[in-house]
Amino acid sequence: MSGSKPDILWAPHQVDRFVVCDSELSLYHVESTVNSELKAGSLRLSEDSAATLLSINSETPYMKCVAWYLSYDPECLLAVGQANGRVVLTSLGQDHNSKFRDLIGKEFVPKHARQCNTLAWNPVDNNWLAAGLDKHRADFSVLIWDICSKYTPDIVPMEKVRLSVGETETSLLVTKPLYELGQNDACLSLCWLPRDQKLLLAGMHRNLAIFDLRNTSQKMFVNTKAVQGVTVDPYFHDRVASFYEGQVAIWDLRKFEKPVLTLTEQPKPLTKVAWCPTRTGLLATLTRDSNIIRLYDMQHTPTPIGDETEPTIIERSVQPCDNYIASFAWHPTSQNRMIVVTPNRTMSDFTVFERISLAWSPITSLMWACGRHLYECAEEENDNSLEKDIATKMRLRALSRYGLDTEQVWRNHILAGNEDPQLKSLWYTLHFMKQYTEDMDQKSPGNKGSLVYAGIKSIVKSSLGMVESSRHNWSGLDKQSDIQNLNEERILALQLCGWIKKGTDVDVGPFLNSLVQEGEWERAAAVALFNLDIRRAIQILNEGASSGKGDLNLNVVAMALSGYTDEKNSLWREMCSTLRLQLNNPYLCIMFAFLTSEAGSYDGVLYENKVAVRDRVAFACKFLSDSQLNRYIEKLTNEMKEAGNLEGILLTGLTKDGVDLMESYVDRTGDVQTASYCMLQGSPLDVLKDERVQYWIENYRNLLDAWRFWHKRAEFDIHRSKLDPSSKPLAQVFVSCNFCGKSISYSCSTVPHQGRGFSQYGVSGSPTKSKVTSCPGCRKPLPRCALCLINMGTPVSSCPGGSKSDEKVDLSKDKKLAQFNNWFTWCHNCRHGGHAGHMLSWFRDHAECPVSACTCKCMQLDTTGNLVPAETVQP
Repeated sequence: MSGSKPDILWAPHQVDRFVVCDSELSLYHVESTVNSELKAGSLRLSEDSAATLLSINSETPYMKCVAWYLSYDPECLLAVGQANGRVVLTSLGQDHNSKFRDLIGKEFVPKHARQCNTLAWNPVDNNWLAAGLDKHRADFSVLIWDICSKYTPDIVPMEKVRLSVGETETSLLVTKPLYELGQNDACLSLCWLPRDQKLLLAGMHRNLAIFDLRNTSQKMFVNTKAVQGVTVDPYFHDRVASFYEGQVAIWDLRKFEKPVLTLTEQPKPLTKVAWCPTRTGLLATLTRDSNIIRLYDMQHTPTPIGDETEPTIIERSVQPCDNYIASFAWHPTSQNRMIVVTPNRTMSDFTVFERISLAWSPITSLMWACGRHLYECAEEENDNSLEKDIATKMRLRALSRYGLDTEQVWRNHILAGNEDPQLKSLWYTLHFMKQYTEDMDQKSPGNKGSLVYAGIKSIVKSSLGMVESSRHNWSGLDKQSDIQNLNEERILALQLCGWIKKGTDVDVGPFLNSLVQEGEWERAAAVALFNLDIRRAIQILNEGASSGKGDLNLNVVAMALSGYTDEKNSLWREMCSTLRLQLNNPYLCIMFAFLTSEAGSYDGVLYENKVAVRDRVAFACKFLSDSQLNRYIEKLTNEMKEAGNLEGILLTGLTKDGVDLMESYVDRTGDVQTASYCMLQGSPLDVLKDERVQYWIENYRNLLDAWRFWHKRAEFDIHRSKLDPSSKPLAQVFVSCNFCGKSISYSCSTVPHQGRGFSQYGVSGSPTKSKVTSCPGCRKPLPRCALCLINMGTPVSSCPGGSKSDEKVDLSKDKKLAQFNNWFTWCHNCRHGGHAGHMLSWFRDHAECPVSACTCKCMQLDTTGNLVPAETVQP
């Protein structure tokens, strides 16, 4: 290596030592400096390590290549290839083992002097050393020496020692190699194949050749320019890398005709390639005059069917130091660790950090892989302060059959956990819409049923200019107030708000009673007050204060209400206007805002955002004129749409405005589950065909599949097809006859059974099962089941031994699953199959095809074969 860039080698068995080779051999010892200071004379390699020089060997000049002896003993024995072709055994430091002391200084001399390009120790028989030489027309270029050889020549020609220094004892010279290979050719690189100690891979002048020492007259070779730096993957012994100029070729020795992969060509010539000894499929490459090492991570995807696929290559670059890199060496045991050396012998200890691969499972578990470690991130179960992720909420709701209650629609908010007031308002709104739509359709079919699902905004617009106000007396006060006369549309709006029940009666008494039962005293008192019944409002507040569950301050509020006076300049009105804003409950605030407001000006009630939308809308329907009501509903609708507030569905209905509102809600929360069930509830077909609605539905279906809630997804599809008949999918898969190609199932359903039933033979009452053992189109027999050997189409229970299989699979308890027992099923690879029940029973204990002459691993081909539905698994 004289006159060239330095190289570096880790000791194969002493993991804290390495050698730097250029004009001399320098042995270094690596120490950790984590908890200690840097010693005098040590070289800093990294923040955590330093190197101390142990010894220098300058007795072997004209070095071209170096190889470290692979055995444990002696530890520091190195083979040095020189420019004259000689291979010299040398040592670093004193070796106390006299057994191998005679090896030090031993030289292996070729017949004709020429440069030695490469050396390789045999990994099995450690005494064998292969040397690759330049071309000579009358000599071999691959020589295999036995370092323990005792052969000593009588006379050594003078030309062989022309480059030697000093006097060399003839007893240390060996001129007879164990094997001679590659006549009249040049050898540029060498490596032994680990699978057999007698196989040697050599990069010759124009080809890669595999020499078998058991028969040296024959060789297997392939013509290529990529003959430099041949190296075997330590984890995949049939994979070899070599390079030429700036291109790396990856070879598979089982298919040696051409490279299986050629890596991206680099703009500069390559100087070294090396497989990582601690990591599968990781190849490092270095180009000339570069401070970057490129890494190629080769990942194989198994293909059980046998298709040939190229490995997936992930390319990345690392920069161990700022200066140009002369060479590098992987550490033999530390994962992804390497040491690099620059042309001026500056060294750096560097660890290649693994790519961190993140995986977020559908059940919100976070895992990541780094190197050989797999980490899982789990939430603390006791931490209740964090709000659950929407995916977790949707998963729990799906397990409770949320959204599938179509009779008592309002119960869906209880299935959702009864925690979100917006969901509660939504499902009560949909419940009232369904209820009053059915009521209207019964009275006059096709009249106004569709108007209900259009929302209060459309209902109010349909009655503009038809309502007048009138004076109404207060109950418990000598006072009158202007209230709008309730026409049919306003009554319908109040019904959708839940204030009054269906029918012509406008009494809010039942609604007040229900609020009192639920403990909503303030809301009940406010509704009573808005219906001009101040005496009932005071009574409700007193009940709430004395119930033990309500607020004791309700008595004070009731006392304040009892002192109400209509005089504009009274002290009561002045004090209530000032102090009402200090009340915590919004319904108590709007009660005093209503009593202290001027006639026709109720902004304190209408724009109190903490009050439920349905109560504000019902109040507006009672007290606002047509024009005021229309403007208020329009403004409130726009606010709900922008905020994505589900209470606004009461106003927009299941129309395009409702889709806009739901889009804002989904953008804010990601709750495609509620969006899907809501839009399916009663939307017209043009709304269901909206791309956004279809997108929510498909995403929710994909979520259920990802959670392995296949039964839940099937229930959702059935629910969807009932509410939207156009969504029912057509048959996509059918069993066809091998001879005529017609669908067997379709033919069975359309062709009536020819012949008499069992009852005509006097076997009345016997259970009969359909039995179609031949194609109804061409009458050719159907394939036979691989297990029971009876034609497909025969019910499983009537097969010999079928009861045993049914008992094992345990599918006969359920009628629907028992029907699945009879289905046709087959492997897409070998085309063998049979009754589904029999196949389930077979593959419960076997992975291979049940046909005796077939070796197909049918069950291993199906990646979902071992998956089970997760509906019963609690999170």
